Amino acid sequence: MARVKRGILKNKRKSKILKLAKGFRNARSTKFKQAKQAVIRAGQHAFAHRRKKKREFRKLWQIQISAGLKEHGISYSNFMDKLTKGGFGINRKMLALLAREDIDSFDKVVSKITGKEIKRAEKKENEKA
Repeated sequence: MARVKRGILKNKRKSKILKLAKGFRNARSTKFKQAKQAVIRAGQHAFAHRRKKKREFRKLWQIQISAGLKEHGISYSNFMDKLTKGGFGINRKMLALLAREDIDSFDKVVSKITGKEIKRAEKKENEKA
């Protein structure tokens, strides 16, 4: 049987890790052992932060919805309770988008969920007087 030399595979493995470590500082981008450790740790952080990003966006949406609801005198928790019990199929992301960019549509959604009639034009006139 012929002798198997593994130099090619070893070089491929090293170059793959060093390619992933490109942009890292100092020896972490040039020395294989340190680059391997850095790449493993970077992967762990990336995995954790992909989940953390979802939590942070949910918090942001909650704040935006709550800010939109302050004008109507409704708390966020009461609103979400009525939303879920009413069986409305709109999520926090869409509600936050409406509260931020399309206020009239958000007012309609809030009035439909709470059962109170809200007219933005009358509200502006009351503020001027």
